[in-house]
Order: sequence, then C-alpha cells, then structure tokens
Amino acid sequence: MPVSAVLFDLDDTLLWDERSVEEAFRSTCEAAGGSVDPQLLEAAVRKEARSLYESYDTFPFTKQIGINPFEALWGNFTAGEQPEFRQLEHLAPVYRKESWRRGLAALGVEDEELSEKLADQFAAERRSRPYMYEETLQVLNELRGKYKLLLLTNGCPALQQEKLDGVPELTPYFDHIVISGSFGKGKPDPGIFGHALGLLETSPEAAVMVGDKLTTDILGGNGAGLTTVWINRTAKDTDPEIEPNYVISHLAELLPLLATL
Repeated sequence: MPVSAVLFDLDDTLLWDERSVEEAFRSTCEAAGGSVDPQLLEAAVRKEARSLYESYDTFPFTKQIGINPFEALWGNFTAGEQPEFRQLEHLAPVYRKESWRRGLAALGVEDEELSEKLADQFAAERRSRPYMYEETLQVLNELRGKYKLLLLTNGCPALQQEKLDGVPELTPYFDHIVISGSFGKGKPDPGIFGHALGLLETSPEAAVMVGDKLTTDILGGNGAGLTTVWINRTAKDTDPEIEPNYVISHLAELLPLLATL
C-alpha cells in the first residue's frame, strides 16, 4: 500500500530542542559568577533537577505524558485538563528554584537569592531560543500536498504550544497537531497513534512515523503498525530490541526514502 501520511515528532526532530537547552544552561551557568565553574554547575543542576523531579508524586504522570525534567525548569503547565497539571503548575516555581539551589549547594555555594535569579534566567534563556533545524521547512514544503502531515508530540499542552508559537511558520504545514498532554497518553502508547491515524483517516500500513527517540517514536510506531524512520543525527547507540524500519542522519534524506515506499 503506498504511503499517504507522514507523522512527525517535534523535539529534536523538527525543532532543535537539545541546542536550546544546552545554550540556556551555558548562558545561565556563566551568570553564576567567576567563583563557580559553569560546567560543574550545569552538571550538578541537571543531576539535582532530575532527582528532585523523580521524587514528586507527579512523576508517573509526567513519564506517561513525556515531560522531561528540563522542560519543567521553564514550563508553567497552565493548560491540560488532568489534575496532575494543576499540581505541576503549583510545583513548578518551587522546583525551578530548588533545582538551582541544590546544584549550587553541591558546589559549596549557599545562596538563595542567586538560586532564584538563575532559575528565572534559565527560563528566560530557554524561551529566547526557539531553534529549528535548517532543513525542516524545506522538507515540509516538499511534502506538503503530496502527503497528509501530522505532528505527534509528547508533552504539556501549554509548553508544546509555546514552542510552536516560537516558530509560527511551522504549524501551517500540518493537517493535525496531537499533543500527548491533551490526549491523556503519550508515545509509545498505541492509543495515541490510533488517535492520530483516525484524524488522518489513514491505515497504519499507509503511514510513516519519523522521530529521534527509539523508546517513544520508534517503539510506539512499530507497535502501532506504522513504517518507522529513526532520525539519528548524532550517532546515538542502537537498541537491538527496538529496530526502526529505516535510519537517516539528516531530515532531507527522508524525501528520497519516501519516494521508494
């Protein structure tokens, strides 16, 4: 059956989220002052943020929806119907400051005022960096009109929408946008793939899932019966238990690949 629809992941597939986060950390950690090593502070904050994030009662929910600890360092969680989003909205300011406080403390710096300043700065720095890969719009422009296009992203509705608002030229390419926090389950759950295919009125055999994460995009796409394309830009390790149908290292490689399917 010929391919009629392409589903795309958002973060680190179309948007260069990893670069946004890395630059936000670098700029914020450098603002801590000359007595603090920026690289050591970043490592400490990342470690403390992850540990604190996993200690909250909301962690199982955030894991199901697909919200990572570093998104919670700048997200406000103002949308989403589930009660866990209201918990996250309440927790977020405390979590942000405490993550930076613990990171500084791990380096021997006890400074509440600096912790709050860095927490606010990180959120602002991340918001100021809505990067897309340079080939993203070119590829989507080539696909538009030839395939049905759907954006399938894990995350909080408010945060993912804020990312999309930062690159307003992206959304018009898609027939539908599905955010896990709005649906109630995230990739790799087969339910969200079934929902997406229903919106497209397309069978799994006629659809392709393109994403950068084996454990969500590829595992979920495989389980739902789609053809999967793993975009592995940075030579990440493979997983013998999660095998994509195809592997590409640059989004432009998708165009000739789709022509063969």
